[in-house]
Amino acid sequence: MNTYLDRPYRKNLASQGLIYMGGEELEITIKNLSITGVLAELNNSGENTEVRDIFNNLLASTLIDFYLPEMRLAGEVEVSRVDLLNNHIFLALEFKTVAYDIDNLLYKRKAYRKHMPGPGQILLNKKYREFNAVNVSVEGLMIRLDEIIAVEEGAITLFKFPQLELEGEIKIVWVDYSDNCGTLIGLQYMHMGKTLVKGIPRFAPPQTA
Repeated sequence: MNTYLDRPYRKNLASQGLIYMGGEELEITIKNLSITGVLAELNNSGENTEVRDIFNNLLASTLIDFYLPEMRLAGEVEVSRVDLLNNHIFLALEFKTVAYDIDNLLYKRKAYRKHMPGPGQILLNKKYREFNAVNVSVEGLMIRLDEIIAVEEGAITLFKFPQLELEGEIKIVWVDYSDNCGTLIGLQYMHMGKTLVKGIPRFAPPQTA
C-alpha cells in the first residue's frame, strides 16, 4: 500500500514562531507544514528547557497556544509527539483552533486573544448579569450576553471571570448588537498587571523600523 496516500503533504521550510507552554512564550522554528499541523524545533534546546519539563507541562494539558507571524496563523495546537535528536527538541503539533491573517488583528489589538468560552458576571445597570466569554487577552476580554441591553461605551464597571480567577474594575470599550441575538461587549482591564493573567500569552507582533 502507498503510505503517501494516508499522510498529508508536508512542505519543508524554516519559519520562526512562538508557543506558550508552562507559563512561558518559547521560540520555535517550523521545519515542515501540512494542512493538519507542523513539525517544530524548540529554539535553544537544552539551555533553558528540558524534555522532562515539557512532559511535565503536557501532563496538565496537551493543548498549547501558538503564533506563526510569517504565516499569519495563531490559535491552539495539540502536542502529539515530542522527540529528542542530537540535543534538539522537536514537537509534532496538530492544528485545533486556528485563526488566519492574524497579523492585522494583532496590530489592531496589540495582543493575542485566546478563544476561551466560559461563564462570568458583569455589573450593568445596577444589576449583575451572566455572560459567556468569547475570547481573552492580557489586556481585556470579549463577552456575550444573551439579552439585548443598553450600556454606555467608556463606562467603568465590575466583573468576575472565575475560569481565570479574574475580577475587579473593567472598562466598556465597545458594544455591538449586530446579530440581534444578544449583546457583544469589548472590555479592558483597569487595574490588573498584564503578567497576572495566568495562562494567556501576549504574542505581540514583531516590531518594524
